[in-house]
Amino acid sequence: MILAAVLVVMTWPSLAGAQQRPLVTEDPETAGEGQVLVEAGLDYQHGAEFPASGLKGNLLRVPLVGVSVGVSSIAEIQIDGGLINRFSITERVPAPLSSSLSIDGDNTSSAEDLVVGAKVRLVGETATRPGFGVRFATKLPFSSPESGLGQDTTEFYASLLAAKTVQSVRMVFNFGLGMLGDPTRVGIQSDVLTYGVSFARAATASAEVVAELNGRANFSGDVPPPGTESRSMLRLGARYTRGTVRADGALLFGVTNSDPAFGVTAGLTYVFNAFRVP
Repeated sequence: MILAAVLVVMTWPSLAGAQQRPLVTEDPETAGEGQVLVEAGLDYQHGAEFPASGLKGNLLRVPLVGVSVGVSSIAEIQIDGGLINRFSITERVPAPLSSSLSIDGDNTSSAEDLVVGAKVRLVGETATRPGFGVRFATKLPFSSPESGLGQDTTEFYASLLAAKTVQSVRMVFNFGLGMLGDPTRVGIQSDVLTYGVSFARAATASAEVVAELNGRANFSGDVPPPGTESRSMLRLGARYTRGTVRADGALLFGVTNSDPAFGVTAGLTYVFNAFRVP
């Protein structure tokens, strides 16, 4: 049983790619040549905040959808987004974008912003060396500012990825830079450091327990523009894999004052061979 669990963790990167639900820290391993990974899920966040619009409340995002396409043995293209974000407002405070809101009652909704990215594995993992990769991603403003859930700004991220499997534990590390647009001033950006560290441990031949700390840090000396403040989330969960399908779930805990107090997430991931790379 122990040997089977170790083998699952060692072969797990071939089913990874995209965001490795329920985690968001990116593994340098890609989906695989000609492979397509599709993931879908939902999450609920209690005590979520949108500083630019001054809204506080509870956020339901469903469905969250991600697609990763392995365009070669070392590279993949990623598209992640969602159809509906439903927000139940519990508090309103004055904010820079409050005057632009168009909300009837205590509920609002909008689409999720769309993220388009690419990941490349630079160095494969060996028995003594971690694997390394890079990821570049752009977040496009699909969420409506009038709903209070969007900022109408574009964000760009570049990250260095590293990972190593030690016995039955898969450890992944991310470190990078994010350039976030200022929703209150045109042509102004705020730079943040992004980070992530995750652990996945095989409990049986099919099940894993996972944990992660992922976020961003804004070290601006002044008060950062609303929506670009430091944020960080702790995730504790599990995954169960059967063939090419994986189910997952996790508890979410906000770390900074701007994060939701707590939340839950759950979803499914499916991998299939879609085409042959010429």
